Amino acid sequence: MRNIAPRTHDRHVGSLPSARGFVPALEGLRAVAAFGVLTTHVAFQTASNTGSAVGRVWGRMDLAVAVFFALSGFLLWRGHALHARRDLPGSARPAGNYLRSRLVRIMPAYLVVVAAAFLLIPRNALSPAPAWLANATLTQVFVPDSLVEGLTHAWSLSVEMSFYLALPLLWWALLRLRGPAARWRIPVIAAVGALSLGWALVPWYALGLPESLNDQLLPPAFASWFAAGMVLAELAAAPPGRLAALARHRRSRWGWWALAAVAFLATTVPGWFTEGFVHPSGPEFAARTALGAVVAFCLLAPITLAPHGQRFAVLDSAVMGALGRWSYGVFLWHVLVLHFAFQIAFVPLFSGQMLLVWLVTAAVSTVVAAASYALVEVPSGRWFSRSARGPREDPRTAGPADPRTEGQAAASPAQTSPASVST
Repeated sequence: MRNIAPRTHDRHVGSLPSARGFVPALEGLRAVAAFGVLTTHVAFQTASNTGSAVGRVWGRMDLAVAVFFALSGFLLWRGHALHARRDLPGSARPAGNYLRSRLVRIMPAYLVVVAAAFLLIPRNALSPAPAWLANATLTQVFVPDSLVEGLTHAWSLSVEMSFYLALPLLWWALLRLRGPAARWRIPVIAAVGALSLGWALVPWYALGLPESLNDQLLPPAFASWFAAGMVLAELAAAPPGRLAALARHRRSRWGWWALAAVAFLATTVPGWFTEGFVHPSGPEFAARTALGAVVAFCLLAPITLAPHGQRFAVLDSAVMGALGRWSYGVFLWHVLVLHFAFQIAFVPLFSGQMLLVWLVTAAVSTVVAAASYALVEVPSGRWFSRSARGPREDPRTAGPADPRTEGQAAASPAQTSPASVST
């Protein structure tokens, strides 16, 4: 397909490196968030997530889900943002091709875990067929009583899939905001994200929502987290402004990350937020969700708005890059691994010894995740890359797809515990 010259002549549009291509530090951040979520689950099942300041920190590391949702918002929206800033016609990517890539990225490895949870945990066989169908199709947030053991964390993947499906509609809704009008895109996205915080304040059950459904698990409740990443995508595509300038100095990252830490620690204050995995009140859920958006935005901002040549020594490292590539597998498998980790470590449930259980869970999950990446995720990605070329394209001239860019563009699914927002 021939390239269409951009209508805009502003050479600063899309000049930040994160506007397109691979950003190594995002892989490292993805790894940090994945193991943060693992830590929260271990803390809960060892009864180490409440009762002390440190315990409350472990218990609230499930806010890493905000980072994953924002990563999805950023990585999947940046192409559309750049397309609009360049005032190009049509869509940045065909919807059919995009949706197929999402299914290929998410479903093969996920279905392996679904099968494993069914086969390895005998009492799961007693779960009704609708629950298994809901889990297999990632519709469990819309189906009552469908969270089964070993897969309870996949509710967030269900929310993520809803965002994937809605993305082409979101692009269409902002189609007219391109070229000179693209300056309105950030205010519109930010406003929608802010308005979504009111979701938890609406009396949905009084309005007819079945009580068997959890209103705090439904996708609109998390729109602000996706919006945080989408706003960053717009900023990365736009000519660098004041916010990008604040992120340019290599030491400014510590200011961003300090603000993220303050917002995170605020969620651990007992007088403000309930400890542990409980169903919070509407106002508490809205406040915690807002702080989660701040955490995600501030963690991602110095990376996504960084200029050319700026490095992040730890996040850019080869070790963190590998863990980032395996992070989807860590998410998929760690709850099932944790189920058996107590037997491996000879530790009863809810009896402490968090460090020992954490080490076992992290080690086994990492090994299984690496195998999943090599045996399932990479082969399925290669299949899609070949099939996406079409019969008329010569693979000898098409050039190999960059697996790093393909993997990052996939925006690894979000990860957290359902108990953090449900009973």
